[in-house]
Amino acid sequence: MTNQADPQNIHHEDLALKTAAQYFGEELLPLLGITDNVRYVAPTENVKLEAKQMYQDFNYISTNNLWVQLEFESDSVTRKDLKRFREYEATTARTFNVAVITYVICSSKVKRPISSLAEGINVYHVKLIRLKNKDSDRLFACVKEKQEQGMPLEKEDLVSLLLTPLMSGHMGIGERIIKSLNFIQYASKTVTPIELEKMKAVLYTLAFKFLNKKELAEVKEVIAMTELGKMLVNDGFERGLAEGEAKFVAIIRKKRTKGLDASAIAEELELETAYVEKVMELIAEDSSVSDLQIAQMILGQ
Repeated sequence: MTNQADPQNIHHEDLALKTAAQYFGEELLPLLGITDNVRYVAPTENVKLEAKQMYQDFNYISTNNLWVQLEFESDSVTRKDLKRFREYEATTARTFNVAVITYVICSSKVKRPISSLAEGINVYHVKLIRLKNKDSDRLFACVKEKQEQGMPLEKEDLVSLLLTPLMSGHMGIGERIIKSLNFIQYASKTVTPIELEKMKAVLYTLAFKFLNKKELAEVKEVIAMTELGKMLVNDGFERGLAEGEAKFVAIIRKKRTKGLDASAIAEELELETAYVEKVMELIAEDSSVSDLQIAQMILGQ
């Protein structure tokens, strides 16, 4: 259940997937059915002649120099979205003199999202990847069986767990998040401490995206009764959410200094106007307050 009534419920799903893409691209792309081998991460911010900044979700450069552009959409893919993706592709291709393929990671329940845009004599295509077609129940069963047989969980096993809240399945999203956190925590020797924290942050952010306040409290209560809870509940959950929120605050602060008003920033970043207005109000009250402190104030309201 998505906490849609809360005006602060912005694109946390996108933020979570961007974090997964940044730190676990080598494992994430095969899970999404993308066969290109990642060489390294590519720039995601392009500046056109009119100085319009375009923030793509994530870019990879493959081993054959093809650029793989990932865009994350939790809502239905619209013609406006496709026009934006086409603009990203064209600018990236011209700026860096490369070929680009755009994959749209779509977790919406819309059964037939559009993937092409016909205008004039041209037809633009993206490749859709529907996470709702993947079965989280089967994934959990496979990971559990592997664990019970004494087989070590590989990094790709853990990265696949980050996607379970976006998949289909009989378990509630809160239960999937708890199970994923437990699997990840007890396979911590597989990844570095930084990677472990980033994995937790992805799941914290998705929890905030999909669960309402009551469900969040229930999830935290369940976690608190486990060994994992001793490590997470005290401050990890809130810290993970606040750090994710602070990234949005930083971007809004930067655009505010350029003279953009709340509605313009909200439209450009695809955020709720009320959310942007609240962030700008807190910045105006005391510009010395850090992005993280503002994020914590917003989450505490």
